[in-house]
Amino acid sequence: MMTPRSSTAAGRRRLALVTGATGYIGGQVILALAEQGWRVRALVRSAAKATASPWAHLIATDEASGRVQLYEGDAESEEDLDRALTGVDTAWYLLHSMSEDEDFVSVEVAMAKRFAACAQRARLSRIIYLGGLHPHIPTGELSDHLRSRVEVGQAFLDCAVPAACLQAGLVIGAQSSSFIMLRHLSERLPGAIGPKWLRNRISPIGIDDAVHYLTAAADLPGEVNRAFDIGGPEDFAYAGMMQEYAKATGLLPRFIGTAPVTTPRLAAHWIGLVTPISASLARPLIGSLTHDTVLTERDLDDLVGPPPGGHTSFADAVAAATKGVDTRRWLRTATATGSAVAIAATIASLATRPATRWYRGLTQPSFAPPPAAFGIVWPALYAAIGWVGSLSLADLAERGQESELRSYRRALGLNLVLNATWSATFFRARKLKLATAHAAALAVSSADLVRRSGWVSPQKAVVLSPYAAWTAFACALSGALARGNA
Repeated sequence: MMTPRSSTAAGRRRLALVTGATGYIGGQVILALAEQGWRVRALVRSAAKATASPWAHLIATDEASGRVQLYEGDAESEEDLDRALTGVDTAWYLLHSMSEDEDFVSVEVAMAKRFAACAQRARLSRIIYLGGLHPHIPTGELSDHLRSRVEVGQAFLDCAVPAACLQAGLVIGAQSSSFIMLRHLSERLPGAIGPKWLRNRISPIGIDDAVHYLTAAADLPGEVNRAFDIGGPEDFAYAGMMQEYAKATGLLPRFIGTAPVTTPRLAAHWIGLVTPISASLARPLIGSLTHDTVLTERDLDDLVGPPPGGHTSFADAVAAATKGVDTRRWLRTATATGSAVAIAATIASLATRPATRWYRGLTQPSFAPPPAAFGIVWPALYAAIGWVGSLSLADLAERGQESELRSYRRALGLNLVLNATWSATFFRARKLKLATAHAAALAVSSADLVRRSGWVSPQKAVVLSPYAAWTAFACALSGALARGNA
């Protein structure tokens, strides 16, 4: 192993390079390092994106200011890496791909090896990498995303610069993608039957504990070159974490059952439907849950010490992560939207009179469904409107997209008004041509609602699309009735 460049020059504050700086964990590491007195250099692809980060107030315009230096560059470019690593003591490699490309593992490993070679040329004291907890089985049996974490860590351990490869499970923090998924599944599903990986055990870790270990690892002795497990004081099954989340936030108990199947792709689409997490991001997150991911040692505690105050419990980590977060938003949104849909359904039902002599005397087109079909189809469609409408409104509110939220609310309100009043136009007023125009307006409104829901997530559009199809069919049926009974 190479002899690292000295980082103890007289009076000189250590210089850190943080990659993945605009990510949640990278941002927390930068804040902690700055507080600890480090000079920090952030390698970012977009300086504009960095100005919206939680550490934007620390960005310096020159090195003399001793705050955070922005280096705009690409981690796949050796030239950019050599420039960013010049003069650096310790580097934090916090880059993770959430790609589904077939070769993403080899791409990630190649990036890590390139970074390691540049770090060796710059004579760094240490590389610190955050990977994932994983079972001790052949890497070929791991999910692709866990395998990539293992192989990237090994690339750093094999290089000449001492490395500390920290392996964590689910990180509990306000902007952690894995926690956001857990939070919304727990809040929005009072009960569920899911894949068997919901019973796999996990060692979650609070964000403050994770940042403690990531920053403290910089002070490891130079001869230490190894992986370390890091985690909180408890292990849970994923289903157990959902139940513990509900308990920690004062929600009603959750019932979670499992089925003896594992369908990561289907589960990812389900998560894309019921949470603000996209299916493309959910799939790699699920990939890390298909095995038990529990820590097997706490050796890092012996070398750098545990977090101040001890390991943070799951309940305390959830309390910190949800401070200032509206954990009741979904309940209010679902109640209000469901009530509006129920009112529309009731009004439409009261105005519908298929048993009248007038209606029975109409000449029906050949494609008219039997009257019983309407009693089967409409309840299912109203349920879809309420479910997708609630999810879309809640997701837009969570994202802070106020303009889109208002537009969606107006579009849903208009749709429900058209839906509720069509029966009165047809059965009460008996104006067939006007009812056809009314049905056409409802069909256009329904298609627009599907479009808006698809903008929130494609899965929501899929669930709501039968409603648009049915209203288009109802428009065609109304038109045929108007022509046949002119």
